[in-house]
Amino acid sequence: MKALLKLTFGLFTLSLLSGCGEEIDHNEIRQNGFVFCGQGNPSTFNPQLIDSGITADALSPQIFDTLLQLDPETLQPTPNIATSWTTNDDGTEYTFTLRNNVWFQTTDWFTPTRAMNANDVVFSFRRIIDPNHPFHLVGQSAYPWFTSLDFQNLLVDVQALDEHTVKFTLSRADNSFLSNISTSHSVILSAEYGRELAAKDEKNQIDSHPIGSGPFYLDEYQVNDLIRLKKHDNYWRGEVKMDQVVFDISHRGTGTLAKLLRKECDVLSSPISSQIPIIQKQADLELTAKPAMNVSFIALNTTHEALNDPRVRKALNLAINRQNILDSVYYGTGSKAYTLLPPNSWAYQKDTVQIRYDKNYALALLREAGVDSGLELSMWVPLEPRAYNPSPRKTSELIQANFADIGIKLNLLTDDRFNRTELTNISDFDLLLTGWIGDTGDPDNFLRPLLSCGSERAGLNVSMWCNSDFDFLLDLALEANEQRYRFNLYKQAQNILNEEFPVIPLAHGVQFQVHDKSLSGFRVNPFNVQPFDLVERSE
Repeated sequence: MKALLKLTFGLFTLSLLSGCGEEIDHNEIRQNGFVFCGQGNPSTFNPQLIDSGITADALSPQIFDTLLQLDPETLQPTPNIATSWTTNDDGTEYTFTLRNNVWFQTTDWFTPTRAMNANDVVFSFRRIIDPNHPFHLVGQSAYPWFTSLDFQNLLVDVQALDEHTVKFTLSRADNSFLSNISTSHSVILSAEYGRELAAKDEKNQIDSHPIGSGPFYLDEYQVNDLIRLKKHDNYWRGEVKMDQVVFDISHRGTGTLAKLLRKECDVLSSPISSQIPIIQKQADLELTAKPAMNVSFIALNTTHEALNDPRVRKALNLAINRQNILDSVYYGTGSKAYTLLPPNSWAYQKDTVQIRYDKNYALALLREAGVDSGLELSMWVPLEPRAYNPSPRKTSELIQANFADIGIKLNLLTDDRFNRTELTNISDFDLLLTGWIGDTGDPDNFLRPLLSCGSERAGLNVSMWCNSDFDFLLDLALEANEQRYRFNLYKQAQNILNEEFPVIPLAHGVQFQVHDKSLSGFRVNPFNVQPFDLVERSE
């Protein structure tokens, strides 16, 4: 979870805009729906084209479906649009049986004439991997989440064997494949809709005017104001409880918590930790908390002269008082990060030797590396609170003070938002305060996108660190048949990270959600992704 791509909506904005700037009538919406305090304007409505943000986290599970879904407790793939699957002996072929009578949404711009079939699955995945696909280059042809996993080289082909059977052929065995196609990025598009748009020379609308088979369809979008979804009457799971969901993405008022307290919205995802005591005092609000698959960390630009020595990077790690950050920023709700993997990962390794607060050892390492007092560094700080870091500004100021204690001046470069994939000039920063929310329960979903050589080329590995031994261990782990073998390989990979320190892990946050007590049916999970089809109001 990660960076957003900048896309231009163009005619899409004009065609969906209706009453731009009008106040949301919450009382009217409460009659048959609810208001979700949103994050910000989407850059696209197609989650294939991004690696995080409101489209992937909140909108995708409402508008689209995926072949499989992840069980929130076991984190294992389970049936969804695909009811079953088989695998060949060497793990390079997966054959899925599709559910019958799954219908795409009917909107003002499209009416389906048939139910979903295998051709739609082929159309959706070939768009990502096939440069000759008619829609591959639509939307700037960037698929950063898939590229970070080397998906285009992994998936060789997708074939429709019959209307309800589809076969995926891989170039190699990959134990994370099923988990990856269970995420909110791996959505199924309508091939019929695609053909209509191609015939009208309006291909860009496939991403701006989305068509999926999820419980809600896009009805209205007002930039900097709202996104309105209406229920899909032909949803395959059965009747959707609410007629509409409105995402309030406006900048009016004093913040999302204030809107929640004034009953201008009903749901707030990921409230910051300092707000939790206030929320807990409200009799009409319900707070849920789940262990999250996330991590806050500092990415170090290893191409810079001052930071290309592992001893310097290790010294910066030792200089940080993580407990102080937990107390001051997370208010006791987070946990100290000893590695990039969160504690609820089955491959988690707690390294209390390398990850500790030791100012004297940090100073000794700097002297050993020949770094004199007076080193000056810059750190880019995106200010938007996230589940993995409730207050980036406060976190950065605490780190700034820690670095000053070892003679390093840290300049903070703050920004409301930050896009990893837009960082074209790597020399712009020495350090980046950032984080990651896992899309799956597989360790590869953390380690490969953030630090593999392939991810460096894709633009997500902003540390610009490439280690062939690390990559080799990740590849072996995907091919290993038993989890205990994978565990040992990931242990070795994490040991490399805690010797080289291309990133400095800081903390893991808790996944909070707060909603009006009149609502029920939410399914909060570690991935911050949930459909709203079962949400209903009791009053």
